[in-house]
Amino acid sequence: MSLTDKAIARIRELIRSGALPPGSKLPPEQELATQLGLSRNLAREAVKALAVARVLEVRRGDGTYVTSLQPSLLLEGLGGAVELLQGDSAAVQDLFEVRRLLEPVATALAATRISDEQLAEVERHLEAMREARDDVELLNAHDAAFHRAVIAATGNETLLTLLEGISGRTLRARTWRGLVDAQASDRTIAEHEAILRALSIRDASLSQAAALLHVSNTAQWLSEHLRSGEALPWA
Repeated sequence: MSLTDKAIARIRELIRSGALPPGSKLPPEQELATQLGLSRNLAREAVKALAVARVLEVRRGDGTYVTSLQPSLLLEGLGGAVELLQGDSAAVQDLFEVRRLLEPVATALAATRISDEQLAEVERHLEAMREARDDVELLNAHDAAFHRAVIAATGNETLLTLLEGISGRTLRARTWRGLVDAQASDRTIAEHEAILRALSIRDASLSQAAALLHVSNTAQWLSEHLRSGEALPWA
């Protein structure tokens, strides 16, 4: 472990221990360095690294603060990192595998927690998908919104952020599926209708099964397309 990594670990420990809770202001640079038993340069580098990771926020003329440490903030770089996998077919398949592992279980959890208002929002997105069945990109945008509304109903912000980061990348695979498969829109809508029906009766097992079928069908299409030797034309 480098000296900078050690400095980062020490500041993280102050945050984990509660000595620097969310929203708190760090001591001035020299004081922080003395407290950590480090040089000012090392303390400065550690602060910079933690600011990039959204653990700290440097406010010019005011000081450095611990952020809210909310999952949506700390994990917001996930989507950007996933985007860097562009063009890597094996990585795209891995992402669908992760989605297949997480999303059905999350949908089952949503079935036990979803409110009438949240269910109505999911239904609105489904209706928008029906209206956009001939516009692949618009349909897929509503598709993403449908799933976001479902996962948001779990009340689990970490789960929502993780799946949002993955879906931002796989959305393009779904769009391409619609462009090359004339029946994809009808099948996609039917699969979403099954998810909504299961959610509406608050059946966790049925909701999980419906979501698993939906994600698996898309992943299977992707796998078959990649085996054909054609590259996916990412925008």
